[in-house]
Amino acid sequence: MPELPDLSGYTDYIVTGAKYLLPLLALWVLARCLRSMLRERYEPETWAYLVDLNGERHPVWHWECIVGRSGSCDVVLSAPSVSRVHASLQRDGGGYWTVSDLRSKGGTFVNGGEAGLLCPVRDGDVLDFAGEELVFQEVTRAEREWLERRRTAPGRFVGPGVTLLILTLFQAFLTLEFTVTAQEQYLFQICLAFLALIVLEWFCYLVMRSVRRTGFEPETIAFFLSTLGTAVAASSTPDDMFRQVLFLVLGVALFFFLGWWLRDLRRVKAVRWLAALGAMGFLAVTVVLGEVRGGSGSWLRFGSFTIQPSELVKVLYIYTGAATLDRLFARRNLFVFIVFSAICVCALALMGDFGTALVFFATFLVIAFMRSGSFATVFLAVGGAAMAGFLVLSVKPYVAQRFMTWGHAWEDVWDSGYQQTHAMSAAAQGGLFGRGAGEGGLVNITAADTDMVFAVLSEELGLIIAALAMFAVIALALFTVRNAARGRSTFYVIAGCAAVSMMMVQMGLNIFGSLDILPFTGVTFPFVSKGGTSMIACWMLLAYIKATDTRRDASFVVSRDPKTPEDAYDEADYEPGEDAGEPGKEGGA
Repeated sequence: MPELPDLSGYTDYIVTGAKYLLPLLALWVLARCLRSMLRERYEPETWAYLVDLNGERHPVWHWECIVGRSGSCDVVLSAPSVSRVHASLQRDGGGYWTVSDLRSKGGTFVNGGEAGLLCPVRDGDVLDFAGEELVFQEVTRAEREWLERRRTAPGRFVGPGVTLLILTLFQAFLTLEFTVTAQEQYLFQICLAFLALIVLEWFCYLVMRSVRRTGFEPETIAFFLSTLGTAVAASSTPDDMFRQVLFLVLGVALFFFLGWWLRDLRRVKAVRWLAALGAMGFLAVTVVLGEVRGGSGSWLRFGSFTIQPSELVKVLYIYTGAATLDRLFARRNLFVFIVFSAICVCALALMGDFGTALVFFATFLVIAFMRSGSFATVFLAVGGAAMAGFLVLSVKPYVAQRFMTWGHAWEDVWDSGYQQTHAMSAAAQGGLFGRGAGEGGLVNITAADTDMVFAVLSEELGLIIAALAMFAVIALALFTVRNAARGRSTFYVIAGCAAVSMMMVQMGLNIFGSLDILPFTGVTFPFVSKGGTSMIACWMLLAYIKATDTRRDASFVVSRDPKTPEDAYDEADYEPGEDAGEPGKEGGA
């Protein structure tokens, strides 16, 4: 093993300097990412127009949009004969349009013929919504690129390379701190792990630049959180750093694979039911063969490796639930999804994994509401879950004990409240700037590096960095919700919102559970908690978040549309006139 420099005489200076410098660098990274993700103002993409008899053009901003009288519809028609939710207009990845009637009272017609489900629509067709006639006008490739240039100008991102350089400095100082606090026999593994992390993030950045994608903020935030996760692993299990890096590399590789897969929505829909069967298969095997750890039988062992299949099921569950709009209002389809969700949650309850079951249920509520738009469906699901919760508490004393301890952790500090009281004490001892990386004692408590990782961060790196880790996940949520109104496809929007909802619920249960504000459920903190399967799942969930980003040249998940034959002329000669006015303005058909 190579000889590392002797820094024993500078230990106090290095630890003290890093303690105050690390929060500043972390804040700088997060601030730059937020500024780039949230500052840009731009209009949604325009794909077509519906032109009424008066020449007014209603822009179609999504690949799936709702036409109706309700103010929540994408295209609002005020005629009283039009139903509140009348029809859906959809575009697939190949550029083909269809219209589907959504059980409207007055019916939907295309060129005089009645439209049922997925009726083809072409440029110039007349669509009749209960007597309200509109001409469908598809935006040509050249016009759409002209609108795109007006929609947002390139180069408005806050230099992602500079932000990544600041993150690299953060990682370098964190590594330097470990060189003076870690045990000598583990120094090489720890330094090599952080070096591999730095190389991996710069490799990903260069890959994105090579495909002319300039938006790297979600990945930067994920690498920042993964850095904190590497620090937690270096403190708790320094002899296992190689495995930590291996799972991180695998997670990033699957992030790129899933992002590439999501580029083709027809391909996504084709294997939707296969994903559902895979999820149920994972859960069935775990119920039968699962190894019990910490009261939960949600682990499978393969030699020296253990995996938690429920983490991978999260990815498949969102994949299955985020159906495209032609199925959103089909009651049978929604019923099947409810049954699928119930099977997943019941399987997790049988394993005793109450925390993950709660995360799945919260995600179900998000998907169910976004697919149906019905509060009644959500309230019915909550009522059913409440009854199921009481049943679980009555048959699973392990879960019931955690609820009994909730709010009373200090009454039994050596038994039921042992983990939480130590977590709260450790977090308080860390103060704002922490005791130093690798200097904490909480990592010696069972499951501290997974279920109580927020307290570990607070003790070693300080409350400021622990809070910034929390705000990093919130930043991803704000970014996704902001993109929802501009999303190209409802699949991307629902999948992205479900993914950040899952992360937010996990984070909340991890933080507030370890601090006795909520029942201690034993779920992981996204990207930060130690665990290979959890790390892989979080990076795959990030692909859903990346898919919601429709900023110009920002996301590799959103593909550039191929030229069609009618757009093969030289676009440099295209000069739009009055008929190609701004979205929402009047113009000729």
